[in-house]
Amino acid sequence: MKKYFTLPGYRATVPNINVAVLGVPEYAKGIGKRSTASDITFYDVKQGDVTISMIEPSRYPEKLSSLFHATSLADLAIVVVDRVGPEFGETAVTLDCLGLDRGILVLRNYITADQISPLIKGSVLEKYRITDDDPIGLRQTLLSEAQGIGTASSQSDESAGSVAVDHYFDVKGVGTVALGCVANGVIRRHDEVKVLPAGADAEIRSIQKHDDDFEIAVRGDRVGLALKGVSVSDLDRGTVLTNDPALTVRSDVSGEARLVKYWMDPIKEGMVLHVGHWMQFEPARVEAVVPGKDWRSPVLRLRMHKDLVYSPGSKAIVTYLEGGKLRVVGTMELL
Repeated sequence: MKKYFTLPGYRATVPNINVAVLGVPEYAKGIGKRSTASDITFYDVKQGDVTISMIEPSRYPEKLSSLFHATSLADLAIVVVDRVGPEFGETAVTLDCLGLDRGILVLRNYITADQISPLIKGSVLEKYRITDDDPIGLRQTLLSEAQGIGTASSQSDESAGSVAVDHYFDVKGVGTVALGCVANGVIRRHDEVKVLPAGADAEIRSIQKHDDDFEIAVRGDRVGLALKGVSVSDLDRGTVLTNDPALTVRSDVSGEARLVKYWMDPIKEGMVLHVGHWMQFEPARVEAVVPGKDWRSPVLRLRMHKDLVYSPGSKAIVTYLEGGKLRVVGTMELL
């Protein structure tokens, strides 16, 4: 986003799709224009009133959090495969845990569908379409997908919403600006929101999507928000801006875990896991493990290093950064 918050001409919402682009660094630059960059890099496409936000995990595999942040709120994934190794396996497990079953497989370097099929059998990637290595063709496919997904989202009549923040900064003459994705519901200009987990109050002064000003934003929209009442010191990666009363903020988190079939060892008390939910990816110590029907479905009680913001009943990703070639443990239904 380069133009910030010119006030005239507010508009209704338009179709947008968030796409995780995985497997080959900077593949998305052949599809869209690079924008915000850090450990995750955004590329944008805009055609008429249809927009695409693509996210690449720029620091993966060094940082598993980079992969999680690129995929956690995606509507669709593009997985570019030019070699089959641990990174492909960990990426496939992450997408499966997220339940991200809309996607495209781009096979390169003489990788064939017959080679991939046994590796993705039974996972969400089995549902992905296999296409040629054609960035221009992918761009048109994504624009069509955005039209369908965005039209459905724009019909939401929910009254409360939440934005998961991924970047934030000061803009001269504007003040505090937060970039993020609408994780649920609807937000509106002039909404009063809580800044969680910090607990501060803020007002949404204005909303931008792909350089245009809007009155509202709905689930799936990538937004830039000008905020009143808070400074950048009140924000962090993973901060949630919300007026949704269903959200809870807890440092003691419990729930039933489901370990992936590739995870070989039971979870034990004292282990330090990382819990991923929306744009939060925080360490947590295992305080108790209650056996379930088998060791792959225990009930865990965790002590978060930092309060977790979530709606009870939602699903989080559980990881173990000392896990070697596979660091994704499974999922956890948050109570």
